[in-house]
Amino acid sequence: MWVRSTMTYRTSFVIMTVGNFVATGLDFVAIVLMFSRVDALGGFSLPEVALLYGTTSTAFGLADLVLGNADRIGRRVRDGTMDVLLLRPAPVLAQVAADRFALRRLGRLSQGLTLLIWSLTQVDVDWTPARAVLLALTPLCGGAIFGAVFVAGGAFQFWAGDASEVQNSFTYGGTTMLQYPPTVFTKELLRGVTFVIPLAFVNWLPALYVLGRPNPLGLPPWTGFAAPLVAAACCALAGLAWRAGLRAYRSTGS
Repeated sequence: MWVRSTMTYRTSFVIMTVGNFVATGLDFVAIVLMFSRVDALGGFSLPEVALLYGTTSTAFGLADLVLGNADRIGRRVRDGTMDVLLLRPAPVLAQVAADRFALRRLGRLSQGLTLLIWSLTQVDVDWTPARAVLLALTPLCGGAIFGAVFVAGGAFQFWAGDASEVQNSFTYGGTTMLQYPPTVFTKELLRGVTFVIPLAFVNWLPALYVLGRPNPLGLPPWTGFAAPLVAAACCALAGLAWRAGLRAYRSTGS
């Protein structure tokens, strides 16, 4: 329904999608401006940073397209409209994903994918079947991890009432952090996003293997191949949190 509504005004859709493409691309413009003053950022060249940027932006674009409306759950909890979703004979999470589905978010996804393709034509990588397969899986696994964070953040709102900004700090904030090389951050932060909230598996750890670079924490190179397992574990935990949130929901009482 929302896609049909969007395509009713095709010119508006094109303008908003292009605007989304350009607006999100300004993040990379800021990185390019940095490289106008330096030759490397944390030891990474511009094409290598573009690879990091492209993988995380593509992964986040996939998750944002499918589950970006999870931050609206807090509003539904406050005004009691979550009851409507519970009464319908369809999975609540599927309804949340479809609620006000914004096809214009393809702009963010296409922008990240464009930079990813460009970076692959510029980086100096000794391609092997293992590196190629890992790079192909990275955006998909990263999208699953970001999607799990969206769902877990939405589940938390059943208790918090409105925690969309807390959720955004891990989703939008996380993708911004992952656009930069891990070598520019402290080891305490790297440990946190590796062992606590495993955002490092979105692109840092797989990209380090693809680029043939050592891990700042001293982890073995094969750690990047754990991304599919980490993504599956994150989705399972997010599913448990979502079920617990639904059981805890008590409507508004009005």
